[in-house]
Amino acid sequence: MSKVARAIQDVFETASLGAPEKAVGFVLWRVVHRYVREIDRALVDLDLTHLQFTTLAMAAWLGRSAEPVTQAEIARFAEIHPMQVSHMLKTLEAKRLVARSRNTLDVRAKRIEVTTAGVTALRRALPVVIDVQERLFGDDGHQSSGLMSALLRIANANKS
Repeated sequence: MSKVARAIQDVFETASLGAPEKAVGFVLWRVVHRYVREIDRALVDLDLTHLQFTTLAMAAWLGRSAEPVTQAEIARFAEIHPMQVSHMLKTLEAKRLVARSRNTLDVRAKRIEVTTAGVTALRRALPVVIDVQERLFGDDGHQSSGLMSALLRIANANKS
């Protein structure tokens, strides 16, 4: 065995959790990426990606009271980088699922409104996404499950 191979073996014996499939971070990373791939596949016929759907859903959720929603609010709420949200909103605007206009209260901000076509797309996409969640997570994906409680605890930890 080479010196490098021994050093690598030593790292995994002394400074790790062992096999990657026993490390919660690695398993979570794999699950998240599988979930995104499954959602992307399921939404292909609706001409949406997971991130486009998420951005549309967040815009609709935040705008459900008919109050103006900004790109920055969507980014903060979904914890998505503002530039990524901006890119997704441009894509959704090109598909006529959202309308973006200058915010009258802050000229630097864009006001986001879900269009009638966006509501229709969301109405079609939500059951598809829910089906994928149920297929992948079963009862563990329900709001009252231990998995959901643990994920919410982690997601909400250290929020200010």
